[in-house]
Amino acid sequence: MDFEDYFPYMISSLGAEGFIGELCNGFSLLMDANKGLITFESLKMNCCLLGLEVRDDELLCMLMEGDLDGDGALNQMEFCILMFRISPCLMDDGDSPKFLPQNVDPMLM
Repeated sequence: MDFEDYFPYMISSLGAEGFIGELCNGFSLLMDANKGLITFESLKMNCCLLGLEVRDDELLCMLMEGDLDGDGALNQMEFCILMFRISPCLMDDGDSPKFLPQNVDPMLM
């Protein structure tokens, strides 16, 4: 099981707002504190701290998949959107999110 497999349970336990809050907490743990973004360097460092062996090209792919504004890093909104996109069980029909935060443009999904 991957961590995103737990998302539906987390939503049913925490509610949609609580779940988004937990995603934001996760973002805070992974971000570069000085830049307020998840950068390649912060992601690589945190993977090492967690004992995960992830190749540089895999880290870059993760960042590119979620990077909507092309700056090479993930801001909090991009991170949350990415978490929804990688968890198909959170989508009604694979296209429309079930638990979309109110201030997120569905076109970004």
